[in-house]
Amino acid sequence: MRHAAPALLGFLAVRLLGLTVLAHWAHGKGHGLWPVLARTWDSLWYLDIAAHGYAADPSYPRNLAFFPLFPGLVRVLSTVLPGSRASVALGIAVVCSLVAAWGVFAVGDRLHGRRTGTVLAVLWAASPVAAVQWMGYTESLFTALAAWALYAVLDGRWAWAAGLAVAAGLTRPTGLAVAAAVSAAGLLAACRGPGRREPGHGDPDPREPARRAPRALVAALTAPLGWLGYVGWVALVRGRWDGYFEVQRRWGNQWDGGTVTLRELRRYLVHSQAPYLFLSVVSVVLLLSVGLYLCCLADRQPLPLLVFTGVLLLVVLGSGGVWFPRARFLLPGFPLLLPLAVAIARARRHVAALVLAGAALASAWLGGYMLLVWAGAP
Repeated sequence: MRHAAPALLGFLAVRLLGLTVLAHWAHGKGHGLWPVLARTWDSLWYLDIAAHGYAADPSYPRNLAFFPLFPGLVRVLSTVLPGSRASVALGIAVVCSLVAAWGVFAVGDRLHGRRTGTVLAVLWAASPVAAVQWMGYTESLFTALAAWALYAVLDGRWAWAAGLAVAAGLTRPTGLAVAAAVSAAGLLAACRGPGRREPGHGDPDPREPARRAPRALVAALTAPLGWLGYVGWVALVRGRWDGYFEVQRRWGNQWDGGTVTLRELRRYLVHSQAPYLFLSVVSVVLLLSVGLYLCCLADRQPLPLLVFTGVLLLVVLGSGGVWFPRARFLLPGFPLLLPLAVAIARARRHVAALVLAGAALASAWLGGYMLLVWAGAP
């Protein structure tokens, strides 16, 4: 904790700046801050599931699109903690955001040192749609599970990696990306010969890789069980093998290989005469994410990170669903920010401070715009 303190303090400073701007903006518009953060859009679906469970009416199964871990935590903790379920959900998101920032720092620190890890955590806090980190949404919980699962893989802690991947698979549809990262790394480790060491572990005992191989294989096979378990349960409830995907189609989400993505990028960045600002921001975020992934490939990031962000991008960009939440869907993809974090960490201190301060101010303003001006969901 002491080693991560600068990163956590930087994260808190950025998010408190965003909260202050949002509170002032909301007051000027005659809105309360708490309802904006705790009881809007998708948070209402999670709160309804926490209170009543999933819909029993087969004709209205849309809440089956929401994975169960977050509303389950809200339901359990609200029985022992004071306050409403909405307050508990908001508290979970805030606490998980700190755990996530710690995990983001840990990955950056392990790969490139403490300064880069600190910059990475601050950049994640200053993402364009980072305001949802302190809302009754699942992004903070999911990022915490993903970050620590990736760190566990890098550290060769296969039981932790598998358990966290299972939990991530019960949190969001994109939990598939965490499972893929752990499974790919586990299979690769299991296939290594007993005489070779896993890179970065420095085992003094040459027999250690041989002992790790069975653990890695078990982790590889276990990691997808959370995601598969929920998707399989929805299939049983709906009485069809593609039950979960049928529910997603009711939301307008289906795989199209990126056709809608290309069409919408042209629409908002090329052809539209007066595009909505928020939708243009989403479009720019998607393009930048692709460019950053190419930088990650060029930097030869560790396989688990490349698989995680690659599958995350594949799911988000290949979906034919609604456009406006896609920047939020990519928020957990913090390894995409590593090339920027490395460059900023190597820059002179005053240059790094100016870049991070500018990112924090832009994120604070965009958060207020997203929640109080933009008429749709974040």
